[in-house]
Amino acid sequence: MQNYKTNCFNSDNLSIKCGDKLINFQKPLVMGILNLTPDSFYDGGSYLDSLTIVKRAKQILLEGADIIDLGAYSTRPGAAQVTPKDELQRMIPAVECIRKEFPEATLSIDTFRAEIADKVVNQFGSCIINDISGGTMDEKMYETIGELQVPYIMMHIKGTPQNMQINPTYGKLMEEMIDFFRVRIEDLNKYGVKDVILDPGFGFGKTLDHNYEILGKLMEFKSLDLPLLIGLSRKSMIYRLLGGDPTTSLNGTTALNMMALEGGANILRVHDVKEAVECVNLHTKIKASLK
Repeated sequence: MQNYKTNCFNSDNLSIKCGDKLINFQKPLVMGILNLTPDSFYDGGSYLDSLTIVKRAKQILLEGADIIDLGAYSTRPGAAQVTPKDELQRMIPAVECIRKEFPEATLSIDTFRAEIADKVVNQFGSCIINDISGGTMDEKMYETIGELQVPYIMMHIKGTPQNMQINPTYGKLMEEMIDFFRVRIEDLNKYGVKDVILDPGFGFGKTLDHNYEILGKLMEFKSLDLPLLIGLSRKSMIYRLLGGDPTTSLNGTTALNMMALEGGANILRVHDVKEAVECVNLHTKIKASLK
């Protein structure tokens, strides 16, 4: 199988560069979610002003997260569309106040729009760009990431947030997803993008069974030789199986996060940072005991 390793990586110490920072994955990282939207599926409307945004950022960092992920466009299934202007008006003040209070924090900008990525990075410096569309919803994204030279999280999606859960079907699920990533890794390399992280996109154009098949076969993505981000936090794949709703799905999230770590996850993207950090520490201890 062809190797798609990017130039910044080496087999002894898998790492990415974000500005002057070297972020390594010798131990899995935790990314804390900070939603700036009024309609996100779990905590929509909770962080809409500078005081609550800074308070949430502080909580994320104090609980041990390595990265803060800022999203200004809800991408839950069937979410309403948001104009670039509105997305930018939510994002810029939030990044500004977090940079002011926590200048050393590593930020991830959750956007599928090249325009938003370009404006945030040019105004505030290097950030990770977290694109739920994997470059399928803005043809300028790869070129922009290449010009900015920032890390890029490429998520797999089938469709758009507005239609992705309308009868998603696959022939061979894992083969199709890996092919999706292979083609786009080649495209990113053409634009000189050096730091790429993969996200299977749980719940983004997948049925309940698809989600659990992906989780059970995570190691297959390691053939692409890139870091793997896993976002399972409080998602419907948990409470549709167990009952309840997002507010009752922390225990299920932790259980699946441990499975993800065992499958080779390098980053856990979560709402509940403390519990995820504990999960990473426990898993790391178990792995160390086996050496």
